[in-house]
Amino acid sequence: MDTIFALASAPGKAGVSVIRISGSQAFDVVKQLAGRVPKPRFAALCKLVDEHGVHLDEALVLTFDAGASFTGERVAELQVHGSVAVVQAILDVLGQIDGLRLAEPGEFTRRALENGCMDLTQVEALSDLIEAETEAQRKHALTVLSGALAEKVTDWRTNLIRAAALLEATIDFADEEVPVDVTDEVRELITGVLADIQSELSGLSVAERVKSGFEVAIVGPPNAGKSTLLNYLAGRDAAITSEVAGTTRDVIEVRMDIGGMPVTLLDTAGLRQTDDMVEGIGVERAKSRADSADLRIHLVPEGEMPLLDVREEDIVAAAKQDVPGFGLGVSGKTGNGVDFLVGKIRAILSERSANLSLVSRARHKTVLTDGISHIQSALSGLDDGPDFYDITSEEVRVAIRALESLLGHVDVEHLLDEIFSSFCVGK
Repeated sequence: MDTIFALASAPGKAGVSVIRISGSQAFDVVKQLAGRVPKPRFAALCKLVDEHGVHLDEALVLTFDAGASFTGERVAELQVHGSVAVVQAILDVLGQIDGLRLAEPGEFTRRALENGCMDLTQVEALSDLIEAETEAQRKHALTVLSGALAEKVTDWRTNLIRAAALLEATIDFADEEVPVDVTDEVRELITGVLADIQSELSGLSVAERVKSGFEVAIVGPPNAGKSTLLNYLAGRDAAITSEVAGTTRDVIEVRMDIGGMPVTLLDTAGLRQTDDMVEGIGVERAKSRADSADLRIHLVPEGEMPLLDVREEDIVAAAKQDVPGFGLGVSGKTGNGVDFLVGKIRAILSERSANLSLVSRARHKTVLTDGISHIQSALSGLDDGPDFYDITSEEVRVAIRALESLLGHVDVEHLLDEIFSSFCVGK
């Protein structure tokens, strides 16, 4: 393959910028620019010059042998001064060297996949890690990137291969006396994998929320202090506040980090009967978003009741309680009770996140659901008896291929361009 290069750090002015080179010519390029090739994994400060000997920069040069790098190929990294002019000058020089070309988006990572340094779940996790904005997102992405999901999938695959081998042994010796009935062992292996996959899928919705953000809706009647509370939590005037009832007519969203988890707070229109058509639309939208929200905060004026049914774990708080009082009351005007409210939100969402699945993408769900379908068919085949073991074995093998596609080992070529297109050029 071609030797590729790109800026691996963020573009723009910085203290240090990193230029990555990967491929068979990587060390030759370093020799041409720096006059020498530092020992792999031992950084050296080198003077970089172009083909005419013109000084480009002083750089820290680090090299990695094939098999010991991110891409699995020979890799060199030039840690140069983060000047836009310096970086561009070096990239221009690299672009003029025969056999080198600028990397395409995600091409370094794609080579890591093709060279067996990563599987597809780790590639996706790397993308998630780069995009992570909260601690929960970082931890989840890092866990998958470390190979935790791949390890589970490998165990499932191993057990299914064992089950298929037992079934095929029975088929091969169908005309002979086989001293051991393999049905019970096969059933145990298959049902164990089925239970594990179903358990993993049960936590998918939480994993998706950790990626996209939990939605917390603030609901209540007009002038209950919903917008004022949202502004206080956001630390800015995200919503218009007024003593005039019905000021909020659409759902206002504010993205926040609460306890390391991504949360989107929703300020909704005041719930009431109205003849105003526009306000009526806002009320219907408020009810719809509140219904689909992960958690709801009901702000209830003194002497009134919540206007929506209170679900388990919903938070009910006295509205506009400017000073401490009995029970949970909050005020976006004075901040009374807000810390306690945030603590409750954090505790509820943290408890839900305890059932966090390693799978977090629609692709994972599709592949595993397909695998479950074939495993269930295999279990039905076992009930039909040895005469149908050839069909049962094939169902198990189709399930195995589904798991292999999850790791990117088979049938995923059409997905790769889409996946890597979301990566930056330097990754």
